[in-house]
Amino acid sequence: MADLYLIVGLGNPGARYENTRHNIGFKTVERLAAKHNLSFGKIEHKAQVASGMIAGQRVLLSKPQTFMNISGDSVGPIANFYKIPPERILVTADDLDIPLGTLRIRQEGSSGGQNGLKHILQRLGTQEVARVRLGIGRPPGRMDPADYVLTPFKGDDEILATEVMDRAVLAIELWLTDGIELAMSRYNGPVESLRPQKPAKPISAAPTEEN
Repeated sequence: MADLYLIVGLGNPGARYENTRHNIGFKTVERLAAKHNLSFGKIEHKAQVASGMIAGQRVLLSKPQTFMNISGDSVGPIANFYKIPPERILVTADDLDIPLGTLRIRQEGSSGGQNGLKHILQRLGTQEVARVRLGIGRPPGRMDPADYVLTPFKGDDEILATEVMDRAVLAIELWLTDGIELAMSRYNGPVESLRPQKPAKPISAAPTEEN
């Protein structure tokens, strides 16, 4: 479908995983949707979807319900059905190897070990897909990373995660209007360089108006 953009948030479905570190991609697209009064009211191709206008562009927001590691089983069919080329697809996801509170935006490249992104790139047959990676940091001590990503944000970590999600929302909006290069130059890095002027809302509550 001409000029339609696909914005994918990665996570795992179900209440058990709702506020875990692994679901920060889900939470980011939820905040983006709420900011623009869009609602995830439909299921299409194994994903919860919301559609409408953001920053003057027609968008489809997607939260695959396939579980993280096979996210491509949803994203691939959506892209094929709506004829959305890779250059109009953006994926937002967590990243263990990036410090908590840091955003890393790229136009292309490998998955960096993020299994959901890896599966999407395989299904689309290209690495030229924009991605917004939100750092969740490494697990403490000898904790298994597989267990760590399924822990919730608490205390200061929750505040920092909320700030970086709001920064990711701004980056996605800029990607839609001005492209990935400007989004990278303006929003890559730690949130300390772009603190909000008022306290961020808790991770469990999406915003209802612009910050």
